[in-house]
Amino acid sequence: MGIYKEELRTLQIQLTTLQRHLIEHGHQLLVLFEGRDCSGKDGVIKRITQHLSPRETRVVALGKPSCREQDEWYFQRYVSHLPAQGECVLFNRSWYNRAGVETVMGFCSTAEYETFMTAVIPFERLLSQSGLQIIKYYLDISRDEQEQRLADRRKDPLKQWKISPVDAVALEHWDDYSRARDAMLEQTSHVEAPWIVVHADDKKTARLNVIRDLLSRIACPDVDAHAFMPDEDIVFAYRDDLRSRLAQ
Repeated sequence: MGIYKEELRTLQIQLTTLQRHLIEHGHQLLVLFEGRDCSGKDGVIKRITQHLSPRETRVVALGKPSCREQDEWYFQRYVSHLPAQGECVLFNRSWYNRAGVETVMGFCSTAEYETFMTAVIPFERLLSQSGLQIIKYYLDISRDEQEQRLADRRKDPLKQWKISPVDAVALEHWDDYSRARDAMLEQTSHVEAPWIVVHADDKKTARLNVIRDLLSRIACPDVDAHAFMPDEDIVFAYRDDLRSRLAQ
């Protein structure tokens, strides 16, 4: 067993310990993953959930909204997927689609975008006050890394399901996505749910450090959070003065 697999196994054992605590005490954990196409969200989520109880763990990856959903309150289709007591729910993209893909690709109007940016913090505060713990990760990759991963995806027959029309123009809109990312991080990071940025060019390093960070953020007497602190060069809480550390 290599060093990566050994470390991953150690961390996954701690995750199962953490989950027992969440179930026993009825805690509600909500983890959001955002990032450009090919940033590694699927891989991180898979390693987190791999050995967790499927009864108390759910991964939510919603597709294009239906005509009915387009006429609903924007957050409505997400609410039904929120965790109950004792559950951990991981969103592979979330309501922050509106702050990223939707605004860059013109899938929402300027007014809809501005309404979302005004409403999202009060919405998340309401969830937090209702007992949910919200942790938000943004997986950040470089342009060169995204270009390589997109090319690999097109060639890999096992990843054909991941290819979408949005992929085809991801690099063309690199700067647009960067501006949308910067605005999202700056305007929607708050005390109850700060953004956690992850340098994700190295997939394995990113996975290990996200799990370490997750373990360090959830109070559990059976997990020594200090023993699993992430590398601050890889994972850091977003602040305006740290924007220069984002991929340009």
